[in-house]
Amino acid sequence: MRIKVCGMTRPEQVMALDEMEVPFAGFIFYPKSPRYVFKHMSAPDLKKMKLKKTSKVGVFVNTTVDDILRTVDECGLYIVQLHGDETPRFCEQVSNYVTTVKAFRLGENDPIEWMIKPYIDVVDMFLFDTEGAGYGGTGKKFNWEVLKGKYINKPFFLSGGIQPEDTDALKQFAVSDVAKDLFAIDINSKFEVAPGLKDMDKVKAFVDQLR
Repeated sequence: MRIKVCGMTRPEQVMALDEMEVPFAGFIFYPKSPRYVFKHMSAPDLKKMKLKKTSKVGVFVNTTVDDILRTVDECGLYIVQLHGDETPRFCEQVSNYVTTVKAFRLGENDPIEWMIKPYIDVVDMFLFDTEGAGYGGTGKKFNWEVLKGKYINKPFFLSGGIQPEDTDALKQFAVSDVAKDLFAIDINSKFEVAPGLKDMDKVKAFVDQLR
C-alpha cells in the first residue's frame, strides 16, 4: 500500500521518509494549522530538497488559484491537495496545472456519490477524511465503513485519524470492493511526538507492516 505522511515540518524527517521510500510527504500551507510548514521551512528550503522516492504534496485550504500555483513553483510541489470549500471550477483551474486531490470530510450519513459527482471530471484523485469543524484534518477516527458499497470510480487517499495499530484493519479494508480505487493511506497526527514532529520509529514500523 502506498503511504502519505502529512504535516511534515522537519527537513531531516522528510529525508528519512525518502530513505524509507515512502511515496508522498505532505506539507500544510494553511496558516491556522499547528503544522503550517512556513513556520519551520522556507520555500527555497522545500524547493532545494532533493528527494529520490518521495513526492511533495501541498495541502491548501480556501486560498487563491494564483497563490497555489505560485507555491507549487516556489516549493517544487508535485501534487496539490485542496482541503477547503473549493468549487469544481476552482479545482479544475488548479488541476489544469498540477495533479490535484480534492478532500471530503465525511459524516456517517453523507451522500458520498452525490458529493463527489461534480468533481469526478475536474480532479485527479479524492481524499476521504473525518467530518469535523476544522480544516486540514481533525485527527478524529474515520469510519471507513461508510465507503463500502459506494462507487467512487476515482483513485482516493484514505485519511482520518489512522493509528499505528490500524494495519490489520487497513489490510481488511483493502480487499473490499470500494478499495479497488484505494490509492494511498494518509497518516499524520497519530504518529507525532508534537504537532509536525513525527515519531519516525512508529512511521517506519507502520510502513514495514503495510508492506
